[in-house]
Amino acid sequence: MFQELSGKFARVFKELRGHGKIREGHIKGAMREVRMALLEADVNYKVAKKSVERISEKALGQKVLDSLTPDQQIIKIVHEELVQVLGGNPVPFNLSGSPAVVMIVGLQGSGKTSFAAKLAHHLRKKGRNPLLVAGDIYRPAAVDQLVVLAKQADIAVYAPGTDIPLSDIANESIREAKRKLNDTLVFDTAGRLHIDREMMSELGSIKRIVNPEEILLVLDSMTGQEAVTVAEEFKKEIDFTGIVLTKLDGDSRGGAALSVTEVTGMPIRFACVGEKIGDLEVFHPDRMAGRILGMGDVLSLVERAQETMDEERMHELERKMRQDAFTLEDFLDQLQRLKSMGPLDQLLGMIPGMKGRGMVPSDIGESELKKIEAIIRSMTPEERRNPNIIDGSRRRRIAAGSGTSVQEGNRLLKQFHQMRRMMKRLSKNAGKAPMSFPFS
Repeated sequence: MFQELSGKFARVFKELRGHGKIREGHIKGAMREVRMALLEADVNYKVAKKSVERISEKALGQKVLDSLTPDQQIIKIVHEELVQVLGGNPVPFNLSGSPAVVMIVGLQGSGKTSFAAKLAHHLRKKGRNPLLVAGDIYRPAAVDQLVVLAKQADIAVYAPGTDIPLSDIANESIREAKRKLNDTLVFDTAGRLHIDREMMSELGSIKRIVNPEEILLVLDSMTGQEAVTVAEEFKKEIDFTGIVLTKLDGDSRGGAALSVTEVTGMPIRFACVGEKIGDLEVFHPDRMAGRILGMGDVLSLVERAQETMDEERMHELERKMRQDAFTLEDFLDQLQRLKSMGPLDQLLGMIPGMKGRGMVPSDIGESELKKIEAIIRSMTPEERRNPNIIDGSRRRRIAAGSGTSVQEGNRLLKQFHQMRRMMKRLSKNAGKAPMSFPFS
């Protein structure tokens, strides 16, 4: 998501940099392009209009016009505006109850049940002991889906069945959480194909029974402005505390994310960025604005890396980098961790200007990573520890064993040696080892 919008912003800023001195006419032209980019990204037209007006007012100030780097000043202004449109400062998640109750609401098909499991998994990683509650007793197989997801994540689930009154499920789930010493209750609710009185009445009844600290509205970002309309309707009927955007890894244009908070006044709390149980991110407006403008999101990248590697392993890796002892076995281990962090294009999008600087080959993708893995696994343990012994005959054997060509193996070894030299140099200069990624 946001890829097309990011490209259009990049072209606008590139055009501004092409002028030795920026005049009002240049800025007005750029603002027209920004407005068109937002509208084409399916941003609410009122939000786009107000945002461009605020950006224009600041960009036409003398500080920008007289600056030696006016393009950078305008990028800063646009970034600040995007942060505000996306919600400003993150709102702390309230888990003060005993147990703390999080109620999940939304339309059918928005991804509520999947999100409920992802949230429980996320909270457990933060030290909580969550209990999932299967409260969607109408959709076929909804209870089974939640049970399967809970099992995958090794999360406790309360799923008494579909023939039990919802009020009984709500009451008993609280007692179950207290009996099992669960400090957090994640309550999945039923959705409808559209908002109706029966649905809202039912949600209101559950809310009165479980008294949730948080009510999260799950919206499908692929539906664009329809998601904003749904949020407005829910806002009228039930006082939700935050928004969750699903399918942000898809090809949606981003209009929902850039409109929903401005229109409803409710913050985006989480974003689902994939189908795996761990593909959930806490939503940070400043970080998302940085991604949209191609400024990267190093903090989120660091957080993902820290989740896949313990401190002891990081210190061991640092030692190997300093002593130039980083091997292909370590490289393979890093590759596995990289794959567990999420899709490669998402990770590259978090590194400021990575692709633009040519630091990563443009054809590197999931299939290329699998090929690299196959080549390394076709080596003997001795060859992985000391690749200098890999001569011509060994290269032919490795190529045959991995289903690749000798040239592809040669390219991998060359890139590995280049990476190892760079890692050693950077670790010495910085005083500590940088995060290591293949081809970084």
